[in-house]
Amino acid sequence: MSLLVVGLSHRSAPVSVLERAALTADAQVKLLQDTVAAEPATEAAVLATCNRIELYADVDKFHAGVAELSTLLAQHSGVGLEELTPYLYVHYEDRAVHHLFSVACGLDSMVVGEGQILGQIKDSLARAQDLQSAGRLLNDLFQQALRVGKRAHSETGIDRAGQSLVTFGLEQLARGGDVQQWARGKKALVIGAGSMSSLAAATLARAGVAEIVVANRTFDRAEHLAQILMDGDDTDVAARAVPMESVPAELTRADVTISCTGATGLVLTAESVAEAVEGRTPAPAAGSGEDGPGTPGGASGSATGSGAQRGGASGTSLGSEDGCPLELSSVQGTAGFSVLGEAAVAGMAAADLEQHAAWVDNGSVGGDRRAAAGAARPGQTGTLDPAADTDAIAALAATVATVGRIPERRRPEPVEEPQRPEPVLFLLDLAMPRDIDAAAHRLAGVRLVDIESLAEASAGAPMAADVDQVRRIVSDEVAAFGAALRAAHITPTVVALRTMAADVVAGEIARLDGRLPGLDDKHRAEITQTVRRVVDKLLHAPTVRVKQLAAEPGGAGYADALRTLFDLDPETVAAVSRAEDSTTEKDRGPA
Repeated sequence: MSLLVVGLSHRSAPVSVLERAALTADAQVKLLQDTVAAEPATEAAVLATCNRIELYADVDKFHAGVAELSTLLAQHSGVGLEELTPYLYVHYEDRAVHHLFSVACGLDSMVVGEGQILGQIKDSLARAQDLQSAGRLLNDLFQQALRVGKRAHSETGIDRAGQSLVTFGLEQLARGGDVQQWARGKKALVIGAGSMSSLAAATLARAGVAEIVVANRTFDRAEHLAQILMDGDDTDVAARAVPMESVPAELTRADVTISCTGATGLVLTAESVAEAVEGRTPAPAAGSGEDGPGTPGGASGSATGSGAQRGGASGTSLGSEDGCPLELSSVQGTAGFSVLGEAAVAGMAAADLEQHAAWVDNGSVGGDRRAAAGAARPGQTGTLDPAADTDAIAALAATVATVGRIPERRRPEPVEEPQRPEPVLFLLDLAMPRDIDAAAHRLAGVRLVDIESLAEASAGAPMAADVDQVRRIVSDEVAAFGAALRAAHITPTVVALRTMAADVVAGEIARLDGRLPGLDDKHRAEITQTVRRVVDKLLHAPTVRVKQLAAEPGGAGYADALRTLFDLDPETVAAVSRAEDSTTEKDRGPA
């Protein structure tokens, strides 16, 4: 059997696809049940977080396993297989182990180094154990992944490379400023009472918010979280619980709202957010740029005034500027210039138009005159020498005859962006699929940060030096786990071989008793011990060596070779393996 993982994450799929493919708790249970019921898989576990969905399985056939797991993911996520397939990734055997260990260490997280993934891996294993879909392989794999993740956080500074998603989100709300200074005295609304929401509430409390209101569909859980916040020794925050029906009213009072629920639809629509901030944002002052549709930032008036001064109908045209060799009253100013485009319209060489554009834009043409005109301001014109620039003047005249104007390269006027008022409501959406309507970010007085914007913000984040050390830990642990797995794979065969040898010894001693019935107990015991020592010595070197060889990459075939050479009964080997699995299961304990 071999380990296989099929999944998608923020690295392989856009947030819109992850959002649609998100699995509810019930869907995860059904997916596990259907996976172990499928022919290629004997074990299964699902790791579903806000930015990844992965299905792990122990399969006996690679291609059949990939096809079956992909189909099951598509069925239970509700996204068609053809649409989902381009975003899926597949890892097999050692690569699958390497992937999970990297995930456990936070190397594959949206925020590198975040530690919450360890709790999610633990929950995933506990779910698979409850459903009895995790056997020896996945139990060992996930428990080792937890140990590797803890080792990475304790032995390195990976925590400095990134923070939890909550902390990173709050930093984005604070625009990179000090979170505690930004949060101090604010009123917060936390929607949801799960692990992520609880972490968000605790982070806000430590940051110094004045009040936290917890809303949840199960009111008892909201009350429990509020009580924990109130009882915290390291915080001094007022906390209370409200039912979900009170969210609209509480939203009007909140300065910060964090939402992370398991809802399949929107919890906060753009309309509800707009109602919550209505009357809380100052009206735009006269001339502030919010003059209505079509004139953002007063751009229309500004452009008109500028055009009047830069060659418009009411201003001075290029043809009447001092020093221009062509008196062309019909020339009109333009806001942009394309050499190739204008050349195509004018039917003339692009080089001639480029020469004229440089003359208009830089104040000169030609190497000697360019230096002389270097002090001229951009946009001023130089003087063409009729003797030296006959061709250029002729080309310009032809252009005027064709298009009615001299094309110019104009620097576009800067457009004033409408000034948005300072946010009065900060929204952090950590849910997948999203809880808060993405359209809310366009509302005045609202700042929204969600999973998609967090992914964009963290994409260019510098990697800490400790990341390399964590990668080395992962590589070492993958090698050790693979060796142990391969060695464990051959152990039942070795045990079966030694059992067969012991049976042979017992049989021969019984025959000896029949041939020498008068043999006393002392001599019989001595003979028995001597025969056993001979067998043990003969088997010791081969079995030790075969375990070493089997632990190396590509060593899985040694078990088959051993069974073939000694004609071992496959059912005997399988019985030993089942007995070991049963003993390991009893000794394993909770995840």
